[in-house]
Amino acid sequence: MAKLPTPQLPKKLNPSPKRPGDGNGGMSTGEAAKEAGVTVMDWVDERTSLTGPARWLMFRKVPKGTNWFYTLGSGTMFAFLNQAITGVFLAMYYDPSPTRAYESARFITNDVFLGEFVRGMHKWGATVMVILIFLHMARTFFFGAYKYPRELNWVIGVALVILTFVMALTGYLLPFDQRSYWATIVANNITASGPLVGPYLADFLRAGPEFGATTLSRFYSIHMLLVPGLIIALIGAHLYLVAKLGTTAPPWQKVDDVSAREERA
Repeated sequence: MAKLPTPQLPKKLNPSPKRPGDGNGGMSTGEAAKEAGVTVMDWVDERTSLTGPARWLMFRKVPKGTNWFYTLGSGTMFAFLNQAITGVFLAMYYDPSPTRAYESARFITNDVFLGEFVRGMHKWGATVMVILIFLHMARTFFFGAYKYPRELNWVIGVALVILTFVMALTGYLLPFDQRSYWATIVANNITASGPLVGPYLADFLRAGPEFGATTLSRFYSIHMLLVPGLIIALIGAHLYLVAKLGTTAPPWQKVDDVSAREERA
């Protein structure tokens, strides 16, 4: 029986020829590391085909005249990532119990290694996120980026602003000191005064008709699970629409283009 010939290996799998005394196949250490990185990426892409969506998301045309105003959305997203990462570390020590919440917050600040630093990043990061998302929405409005065909992205942005407020409100109660306790009661009473759904929404937040022991655990679950999940889903939809519809040019750029055409005419 005739022996079948051995199939040839692809070029990428063939080992590079080695020079005498060279352990990296004739390449320097940096070139070898780069080649290894490319090989790993090829291996992952062959099994996942991620480079196509990544190129579609990352490599797109950007209108002339874009500036630092266009980084407000990315800044808001990174502020949320800061909240998510620091929140995970805080949740490792926090106890959402009416009798132990304050003590666990004190323990994080005074006794945990870098606890005061992480809690400070989380506390001030919330303020930074609120400021950045307002600036981003203002930029979108004044640049006219809410108009056709980006109306849906504007609606998603409004929903993200509301969820940011909800996350700030629910997180404010978690230290469970006197200030956060009474401030949350005032905020909940304001919510109850809203038309139609206000009383029902206030009952949902309180986990009952009165502010009780289960209110803290309700706020904690909303703050840690419900709102972050919704924000992550909406950020994904928001980024998809930005990549699909493109970025709007600054309003002054359009004026300059019209003036230039009139001068040439």
